[in-house]
Amino acid sequence: MIAMLSTHLSLHYHVVFSTKDRVPSIATAWRERLHAYLGGVVRNVNGVPEAMGGIADHVHLLIGLRATACLADVVRDVKAVSSRWVHEEIGERSFAWQEGYGAFTVSASQRGIVCEYIARQEEHHRKRTFQEEYRELLKRSGVDYDERFLW
Repeated sequence: MIAMLSTHLSLHYHVVFSTKDRVPSIATAWRERLHAYLGGVVRNVNGVPEAMGGIADHVHLLIGLRATACLADVVRDVKAVSSRWVHEEIGERSFAWQEGYGAFTVSASQRGIVCEYIARQEEHHRKRTFQEEYRELLKRSGVDYDERFLW
């Protein structure tokens, strides 16, 4: 019999969440700083920030997590800490994230494609809204949803 002496994982998540009421409150002037900060928060919760991006009303994160990480806890922490940072560092006291989020598993072979997708958010959203994009992500991932509770 062959013993398995260690655990090997490849756990990657594409996480999407929007600003409260999808208000376009992430200004271009500090957007890159926010994305970098989000990556730092992911690192602080023992995750691996693979890609961070978005536009004025939402963000996309591609993150790698350990098996012991609870995705809901990671997203909660990322949202809470980054919201506090926007209040204190940027001075946008009314800034808030929408409750809830979308999270989709990503196979290792698709990570490059998702990173590219996240990097091209501004270009992508010249053609479609966040709502259209999010519905498409849900459909492609086979996630059932009720439109009444989506927004």
